[in-house]
Amino acid sequence: MTATATRQAEPMAPPFRRRAELIIAGVGMAACAVLQGGFALVITRSDDAALESTIVPALRSAGLDLAEADAHVALNTMAAWFGFSFIVVALCTAIGFFFARLRPRRRATGLCFLAAGLACLFGTQFVLYPVAFFFLVSAALFAVRTATPRSSS
Repeated sequence: MTATATRQAEPMAPPFRRRAELIIAGVGMAACAVLQGGFALVITRSDDAALESTIVPALRSAGLDLAEADAHVALNTMAAWFGFSFIVVALCTAIGFFFARLRPRRRATGLCFLAAGLACLFGTQFVLYPVAFFFLVSAALFAVRTATPRSSS
């Protein structure tokens, strides 16, 4: 008997999908795109007049004390930081989605979503901790959920 014949005689493992993990990570990625990417886009595309007339007063009413002189610099720095961390989160999530589809039985794929959650958490300076929670839950599900064999009938 050849090696090919013995491989064909072995039963195939039932398909296993990481649907819950991918949906949770997808929701986190969408929220991250809207909040992080939106903030970075609005702040970087605003000119000085729009920044001083609309955005700075709104941030002051929300409780963020910004000095008149360095408000523009502080907001552009924060927007750049949010934009960079959004790119890191998007890359980690894309890599995680790729490996979750390619080899769904591997638990190590959860490390990509853990990295995305930590990048979201530290990149926004703990502001978007509810969004980072989605990535951390997805990483935890990768660690906890195992492939359970199903009956063929």
